[in-house]
Amino acid sequence: MQLKIPGAGDTVSPDYARLLDSVDRLADRLDCQFRIPWTGIRFGWDPIVGIVPIAGDLVMAAVSLKIIADLRRLGADRDLTRRMLWNVLIDAGIGLVPIVGPIFDLFYRANIRNVALLTDEIRKCRKAAD
Repeated sequence: MQLKIPGAGDTVSPDYARLLDSVDRLADRLDCQFRIPWTGIRFGWDPIVGIVPIAGDLVMAAVSLKIIADLRRLGADRDLTRRMLWNVLIDAGIGLVPIVGPIFDLFYRANIRNVALLTDEIRKCRKAAD
């Protein structure tokens, strides 16, 4: 079921808010759930699972694609979806490189970027009617 990004005058349905919150929490767990003590560096399960060569990156790419599918359900258009897919492709592609990949995952955070792309689009749509 495709949902529409609510405009400024529209009420946000509970299903829309629940799905957006669920996707946001999943992206947070994958990209920045933990913090390295005494630093501002945050990381999640993506770089941890990505340590497993090839299989870890493929699993994380599949989860990232699930997030994109949910963001698409929340109203992401074709261009926005294309940008999200590029983020996942970059993350998965560089993630395949041993040692460099998990370190790259610490800082790139494709899932958080993708959720931010949709939330920026939501803000624009809600402001447009003002």
